[in-house]
Amino acid sequence: MAWFNRQKANINTEQQREMPDGLWTKCPSCGEVIYKKELELNYFTCIKCRYHFRVGSNEYISFIFDEGSFVETNENIFSGDPLDFTDTKPYKERIADSIEKSGFNDAIITGYGTVNGKKLSIAIMNFSFIGGSMGSVVGEKIYRAAKYSLDKKVPLMIISASGGARMQEAALSLMQMAKTSAVLAELGEAGVPYISMLTDPTTGGVTASYAMLGDINIAEPGALIGFAGPRVIEQTIKKKLPAGFQRSEFLLDKGFIDFIVDRKELKEKLTSVLQWFEK
Repeated sequence: MAWFNRQKANINTEQQREMPDGLWTKCPSCGEVIYKKELELNYFTCIKCRYHFRVGSNEYISFIFDEGSFVETNENIFSGDPLDFTDTKPYKERIADSIEKSGFNDAIITGYGTVNGKKLSIAIMNFSFIGGSMGSVVGEKIYRAAKYSLDKKVPLMIISASGGARMQEAALSLMQMAKTSAVLAELGEAGVPYISMLTDPTTGGVTASYAMLGDINIAEPGALIGFAGPRVIEQTIKKKLPAGFQRSEFLLDKGFIDFIVDRKELKEKLTSVLQWFEK
């Protein structure tokens, strides 16, 4: 017993090092603790359950485009405040805060590049900017990306991640539904392919317009996709919704999307789709 006590006394607990903060993250789906570098190398998907973490436009650019081929367009478009809107803070202040925190000028970026050598015009939403809400800048940038596709006869892809229309722009944000739908109709008439990719979450006016108008509609696994949220629907119809309602897999089963793609396979799947449209 004396020997045990001496050994125990020699243990210096002050020398035990704590794991530095920020190196690990926890999967919100299965609870697996993942080393962040490993998560990044795994396309920000869980190594255990395949849960797809939310990522921004910079990550999708790296997943999809050939290295060094992407060129951003329409960088210097910013939201105005024609309604002089104030909720918990003035809209101008909210925009400035979102630019500083997210590093983006608005909830979408546009550009073009090559995917395994095949040309593609793209618009990618950023959920980190006011919940990916659709305002006038989002509508204008999609319009310009579509016009680029029309002029160059290059397929267009939109990656959606949004809580819906931006309330601070009121009717001006709702007008973007018609604006984007109209220019996508022009693409259809000209025979220029439009690919829509839905990620978690894609809801509200975005779902009710350009997100569901693709010649090909694809989605990430487990993405929430719908107009109103499931809780609102349950309160309205006074019934319990089926398991998995409004998730990618449910929508695939009901025919609302064409296929579900894992991020690891996104570039190759997209290449196959672009090849198919060339035939």
